[in-house]
Amino acid sequence: MNVYLAELIGTGLLLLLGSGVVANMLLPKTKGHGGGIMEISTAWALAVYVGVVVAGPYSGAHLNPAVTIGLALTGQFEWAMAPGYIIAQVLGAMIGVGIAWLFYKDHYDASDDAGLKAAPFGTSPAIRNLPLNFFSEVVGTFVLILVILYNDGVEIGDSNKTPIGMGSLGAIPVAFLVWVIGLALGGTTGYAINPARDFGPRLMHSILPIKDKGSSDWGYSWVPVLGPIVGAALAAGLYLVAGS
Repeated sequence: MNVYLAELIGTGLLLLLGSGVVANMLLPKTKGHGGGIMEISTAWALAVYVGVVVAGPYSGAHLNPAVTIGLALTGQFEWAMAPGYIIAQVLGAMIGVGIAWLFYKDHYDASDDAGLKAAPFGTSPAIRNLPLNFFSEVVGTFVLILVILYNDGVEIGDSNKTPIGMGSLGAIPVAFLVWVIGLALGGTTGYAINPARDFGPRLMHSILPIKDKGSSDWGYSWVPVLGPIVGAALAAGLYLVAGS
């Protein structure tokens, strides 16, 4: 599979399942209505698992511009390929969330709450305090990227190496990493920790014909985009300074 197509498909699956669980939990008349943080965090973690399983052998399954940037900053990925990866991730996120919307369209139509209709598309803060919201995204992504960078492989025997990072790692450890970030650090902003996961779906929210959808809240959109990029840069910097 072409590496860019792999990123598009992997990120699409991530958002189909991730947006899907939010819709299933929040929208009225669904079978999963009324769940909580455990449902959200677990499903997003397993959605990452699914995306990594599919895309990992072909593209490394970054599925996240913050991962692409973090790997490029540490010399583990070519900068020349980064724009293509990021574009593919954004497009994949848009396609995935669009399918999830169509899947739950009857339930979107049954809701009169514009906030609930926006939630499956983009993150929003529990308490709107932009500096601290930004800090939350920085810290969550810092943890994600730092663990990915340090868990780049384990030795088996004398020479064989089994890769274990977000893309070349066994998909289960990646899922655990995203799971604990969601449970521990997801309560403030909904832990986007992924610019493509938030920007692409937010754009889709603004253009899809969603009944009584309300605002896409572009005034907040910079937080889940710039926060993860800064977090990735800080993690890469620590990795380079402290040594691999």
